[in-house]
Amino acid sequence: MRVAMNRRRFVSLMAAGSALCAKPFSAKAANPLIMQAAWINDAEFTGYFVAIDNGYYKDEGLDLTYLSGGPDVIPESSIIANKADLALTTPDTTIKAIVDQGAKFKIIGTQYQKNPVGVVSLASKPIKTPQDLIGKTLAVPPVNVISVEAVLKINGVDKSKVNIVPYAYDPTPLIKGEIDASIDFTTNVPYTIKTQGAEATSFLLYDFGFTIFNDTVVVTEDTLKAKRKELVSWLRASRKGWEENLKDPTVYPPKFAETWFKGTGRTIDNEVFFNTAQKPLIETPSGIFSLSDEAIGKNIEALGQVGIKASKEVFDTSLLAEI
Repeated sequence: MRVAMNRRRFVSLMAAGSALCAKPFSAKAANPLIMQAAWINDAEFTGYFVAIDNGYYKDEGLDLTYLSGGPDVIPESSIIANKADLALTTPDTTIKAIVDQGAKFKIIGTQYQKNPVGVVSLASKPIKTPQDLIGKTLAVPPVNVISVEAVLKINGVDKSKVNIVPYAYDPTPLIKGEIDASIDFTTNVPYTIKTQGAEATSFLLYDFGFTIFNDTVVVTEDTLKAKRKELVSWLRASRKGWEENLKDPTVYPPKFAETWFKGTGRTIDNEVFFNTAQKPLIETPSGIFSLSDEAIGKNIEALGQVGIKASKEVFDTSLLAEI
């Protein structure tokens, strides 16, 4: 199964950086800019790979260095430690750092309009709503416990009636019937379950009230002031890369088999599944990376359910207006 959920963790984001776990790719152009991804090279970041390989950043006058993430990488720490100019993060951890620790971050865009995290169960014993979890065993990564408790509360489910157990990022207990459901990326783990001879079903936490973004584009206030032009160029080139990729999600993953996706241990069929499944979670009529007032409001409301007092000032939509 996809272990990327391992990075969605509550940690102190004011710590000075973590070890970056992959060699950076650098395209030669004029203005340097460093991007920190949130996980290893998989379909989650296909749009950026397309933009790099097709020269979209170079066309914008950028010398982009792409840093992949991993289990030991805290994206926010990379920008705090000046190892990167921008990072892809989750809004709950980023905004918690702003609210609780005074971190000088700004969210300038979001890759996922809908967070892909959800409840995964077997099609033979489907769990389709939060109410269906009553009396069931749900495996939850530590980072997602608060989110799950919020969804249960929003939907009127007493959390004491759901047996929440730790999740080890392995679908085997679900397939064997040792648990009834797990929390994971709905864009990926159903594929893994299918390869093991079972069929999965899932629903998003987003669709039941926990309406937050994912892979938010975060910069420090200092970088926003110093590199505003470059950040606008990055948003423009990245949007172009995602638009090109999502025209047909089956096209680009095979092209990256011996480059971006080499050595990850994942199949190209898996990446195609992932790339296809994430398309409706990324696209929006307002344009990829958009931060609408309505969506921002939903994020603020959802984060309030877990005690994170977000405000509109956390988001800066002015750069998107320039692309």
